[in-house]
Amino acid sequence: MKQYFASLTILTLFQLNVQAGLTFQGNSLPVVAVSPSPSSGLETVYVLSETSGVTVSYDGATSVKWSRFGANGAAYAEQIATSQSIALERADYGYIADVDGKEHYFWIVNYQNHYFDVTSLQPDQSQSDCQRTFLSFEGTAAPIIYYTINGRNQELDREIRLRYTSLSYDSDASYYRPVEIEESFPSITSYISVEAPLCNTDFSISGDRFLKAWGSPVEFKTSVMQAYALSAETSATQVERDIDNEQQVAGVALGGSAPSEITFTAAITDAASFYEWQLANNSQFDPIVDRYSQTELTYTFRNQGTTYVRFFAANADGECEYYSPVYEISIGESSLLCPNAFSPQSSPGVNDEWKVSYKSIISFDCHIFNRWGTEVCSFSDPSQGWDGKYNGKYVPAGTYYYVIKARGADGRDYKLSGDINIIGSKNINSSDANL
Repeated sequence: MKQYFASLTILTLFQLNVQAGLTFQGNSLPVVAVSPSPSSGLETVYVLSETSGVTVSYDGATSVKWSRFGANGAAYAEQIATSQSIALERADYGYIADVDGKEHYFWIVNYQNHYFDVTSLQPDQSQSDCQRTFLSFEGTAAPIIYYTINGRNQELDREIRLRYTSLSYDSDASYYRPVEIEESFPSITSYISVEAPLCNTDFSISGDRFLKAWGSPVEFKTSVMQAYALSAETSATQVERDIDNEQQVAGVALGGSAPSEITFTAAITDAASFYEWQLANNSQFDPIVDRYSQTELTYTFRNQGTTYVRFFAANADGECEYYSPVYEISIGESSLLCPNAFSPQSSPGVNDEWKVSYKSIISFDCHIFNRWGTEVCSFSDPSQGWDGKYNGKYVPAGTYYYVIKARGADGRDYKLSGDINIIGSKNINSSDANL
């Protein structure tokens, strides 16, 4: 019981707040009421399926002064009757209802003058380009115009819907997904322009809002159009090296110290028939020094300088092309420095391994000897080092010698030799004294 009274109270309040307007008699379908902009001076725009045989009255008024106006505005209105109701004209007009000295302004549209229909909708390749698709429209969907009380023309939105399928890049999944696109048009004359779809699709048009309100929308679907526009999403991911003795290159997003391995990835849309990664030594890509016809490319940069990389794609006839942003890979000049002392046992974790400090070294060969010429260690990776052991045991403190041959990304050859002083190493057995 309490719930019933609450509902009744809300309904009563709603009815009390409904603004008075026009009442129509003789119409076969419901009237569609549209709220215009307040600046129009109109209270409501009414759209009727037809006006023949329809009369209109003002809610609750028994005597009304009726005037009618057109494109010139309410200042040029002509009085047509003083009565409770009037018969509507077949044309579209503005109406003034003077009730007890207060004027109320409305516009009434006869939909029979603006019936929406489609006889043909076809893609027009002669008008379309790589960004926009133009659809040639045949039918009736012209603007429905009404006029404000000051004579300014306004367009009534038909809300004509166009649907088609395209592709949208999913950054989480790293590929393009089909998506349904819906666009709305207030009216149509001869062409519809939409963003060019990225996959094969048909186009479905339906409308308008008034026919939909009356339960009989018009629908039309085209045959499937082959996609010609294309797009791509690209990325570049560098293999990071967590090496404590490799010198870092500041301010470089891609590249740094050679060798630098980078994977370039491209996701492409359906119309991309030709595609490649292009490498050049200048940002104009003139000339292109390397081409790789694949969507994923893993490339190791070994030479000093800047290399420019981009992705290119084209459709089957070559009329639509795509160029990715340009990636700049900068490889710094080489550097190779050798320490002259370390303490393998005195302070674990601190200076307990002999390592070179390097940058952009692409080949490396190091040999370490004791004072009698016995080789105690060798390695070919500059990130490696010597822990001060020979045959699994720490060598005694003293002086050792290194010989290094290396080559930098800048073409520089290194031939280095020098002393390594081991500090603080514990004594070893007499059987190893020859070290």
